[in-house]
Amino acid sequence: MNLKELSQNLGLSQTTVSRALNGYPEVNSATRQRVERAAQQFGYRPNIRAKGLATGQALAIGHVIPIGTTPEMVNPVFGDFIAGAGETYSRNGYEMILSIIDGRNEDNIYRGLKARRAVDGVIVHGPRISEPRVELLQEIDLPFAVHGRTGHVEKPFTWLDVNNEEAFAEATGYLLDLGHRRIGLVNGQEKLDFAHRRRAGYVAALTSRGIVPDPALMHSNQMTEVIGYESTCQMLALTAPPTAIICASLVSALGVRRAVEEQGLVMGRDVSIITHDDALSYLQNGGDTPIFTATRSSVRDAGRLLADMLLYAITHPDEPPQNKLLTAELVIGRSTGPAPR
Repeated sequence: MNLKELSQNLGLSQTTVSRALNGYPEVNSATRQRVERAAQQFGYRPNIRAKGLATGQALAIGHVIPIGTTPEMVNPVFGDFIAGAGETYSRNGYEMILSIIDGRNEDNIYRGLKARRAVDGVIVHGPRISEPRVELLQEIDLPFAVHGRTGHVEKPFTWLDVNNEEAFAEATGYLLDLGHRRIGLVNGQEKLDFAHRRRAGYVAALTSRGIVPDPALMHSNQMTEVIGYESTCQMLALTAPPTAIICASLVSALGVRRAVEEQGLVMGRDVSIITHDDALSYLQNGGDTPIFTATRSSVRDAGRLLADMLLYAITHPDEPPQNKLLTAELVIGRSTGPAPR
């Protein structure tokens, strides 16, 4: 059923029905309730594009994914974030536009989205330590929110992040309390802000106990099962191999575990493993008792929250940007134990 048919059914003008459904104050409450009941009864759904034309909004949010520069963005973590954000968009009458692009022309994509008024705002994924996209979006005045943080930006901006440094310091401290002194790190790409902060937390925890970080125990690359496996094989081949390993994602942890077991070692007895766990829908860390001890923070919840923050920034342009720092919970699983003698 379209707006014209709904209006005829109610015996009201299309203008009155449209205003009632969009909450205009000049429509009295009895009429609004009558229109809403009829819309629900007949399954009426407004035409989002038509509404956008009427209000001057695109009613769409953009996600620009530069495959060439950050391939790890297209993974289960990204999928869960998008699912959470999509729930918020749908609830508020917005659509999502995904642009999978060559990273070399990313600036032009953002400028084009702004010039065409194709979106009302964008989410920035995978921020680097020094992030040029933030200043670009501020320059072209396109509303945005960052999943993560970045430094070296003078003007404030909207962001949501996990306290990565604190989480990896806590994970490292937990292993140190278990007696481990040779602790490996299988990190994400450290040009990305989150991975840089995780290494900082790991290093700070070691140095606070008088342990000099060993470069041979620190690996940084894409967060894949194969990279987790290869990095762990290299560390286990050392003269003084690690008795524990911290890794940046559950996907990496699967590779770490494979390498440990191929050496005939037992996870949690011979080599302890801690991972970051994004509470993924289709790659879960066990049931009531986690497989891996983990620093856990739901990326799906992060998607919902950041989408809400961006929509607020779009509808309240004069308000200061919001920032939210989430805390990861250390959950104890079957992958950690005292350091072997």
